[in-house]
Amino acid sequence: MMTNVKIMPCLDMKDGRVVKGIHFVDLKDAGDPVENATLYQDEGADELAMLDIAATVENRKTRLEWVQNVSGVIDIPLTMGGGIASMEDIDLTFKAGADKVSMNSAAVKNPELVGEAAREYGNERITVAIDGCRNSQMPSGFEVVVSGGTKTTGLDAVRWTKECQKLGAGVILPTSMDGDGAQNGYDLEFTRSISDAVNLPVIASGGAGKLSDFKDGVFEGGASILLAASVFHYRLLSIGEVKEYLKENGVEVLI
Repeated sequence: MMTNVKIMPCLDMKDGRVVKGIHFVDLKDAGDPVENATLYQDEGADELAMLDIAATVENRKTRLEWVQNVSGVIDIPLTMGGGIASMEDIDLTFKAGADKVSMNSAAVKNPELVGEAAREYGNERITVAIDGCRNSQMPSGFEVVVSGGTKTTGLDAVRWTKECQKLGAGVILPTSMDGDGAQNGYDLEFTRSISDAVNLPVIASGGAGKLSDFKDGVFEGGASILLAASVFHYRLLSIGEVKEYLKENGVEVLI
């Protein structure tokens, strides 16, 4: 476990608004991105993620104005994902104000993009997002899905994670489709299978709903960064509450 576990709210973006769904569907409005970003920084977020969730499905580039608007009101690191499929996309996203990029479908389609980006910008700025669903036919029991969970790949999630580390990824962001938005806790089996496979920071994602879920993400999932959306967007928990709870339960955090 890394020193100082980080809390990372996530802004899932569609049509200029923050949205949140369950299992990647049934999207509901969850507010203005700039207002949410400002609030989360004020509450003590360590990093912020923003995902243009429709970019790949709609076969378009990420919305750079969203990056500009949000990066302009925060000082904490911003990771942008969605629709990033080339070195030019990465360059433009960084110029728009993002500190890191996250790629999923593009990395599966063109693995060398991960290596090229890591060499050009440093691996700490390159996150590979791995969306997974349960599939008993896979050696690890988890299959990589892409295009917002709409397409299966035939790739074993753990095998792909190891490949991403070899390629030069600096951070791995696994999200379980089975747990996404359900607020039933992180998919700890999936998260642990990923964190055990690499010696990189792993972001627990998908399903945090109560304080103990965050602790479990660290101790049972092996994550060093805890991403959440619904509980923060709907003001069920504050980042301060989460950090205080983690500290009380033996997890080192920046207060």
